[in-house]
Amino acid sequence: MKIAVTKFLGTNCDLDVCHAVKLAGGEPELVFFTQENLDNYSGAVIPGGFSYGDYLRAGAISARTPIIKGLKKMVEDGKPVLGICNGAQIGLEAGFSKGTLTNNLNARFICKWVYIRVENNKTPFTQYYKKGEVLKIPIAHAEGRFYADDETLDYMYKNNMIVFKYCDETGEITEEANPNGSIDNIAGVCNENQNCVLLMPHPERASEKILGSDDGLKMFKGMIDYAKKI
Repeated sequence: MKIAVTKFLGTNCDLDVCHAVKLAGGEPELVFFTQENLDNYSGAVIPGGFSYGDYLRAGAISARTPIIKGLKKMVEDGKPVLGICNGAQIGLEAGFSKGTLTNNLNARFICKWVYIRVENNKTPFTQYYKKGEVLKIPIAHAEGRFYADDETLDYMYKNNMIVFKYCDETGEITEEANPNGSIDNIAGVCNENQNCVLLMPHPERASEKILGSDDGLKMFKGMIDYAKKI
């Protein structure tokens, strides 16, 4: 399965993602933001980094580059699209799901291991997890606090668009386990059709036990196996 790994000016997690895609049995290919047509790819990953130095706000400039048209078509066609950290910021700026990501509550960059709980295991990326399963995955962001107004949040819950929540090691959703102040401890969301997931934690950095956890690898395996069926 040929997977497009997008690259913007300032992307810095692209090779990590390529490695994880290979571990999962896929064939990653770096694709620059200037490319508009992605029809030859079975899916895409928008990696993390600091595209355009996070000027204006994280993801704002990248969401207005030519490749977004190809990514939107992918999402509309039902292909799996995964946005990680800055990739999640870009995806929300482009309207792939609802809500927004803003400055961490403590106004600082946070880089540490966290626990997240699987709220929706019906997406391509979470199909190999159990609902309620706890994953150990790192975060590294300054603008990762998810926010949505009450009406939007209600819509997202009704349509099963909340995919991951920050939790403690036992799976409890607590204020102490919330690293950035995200509303309802939300760490990852998806679109209405479930084929596009946007999350702040870095599954590619938890794809091998030698890294400290391989809990994230199933996201990429799920993506590859889902793409084979399309």
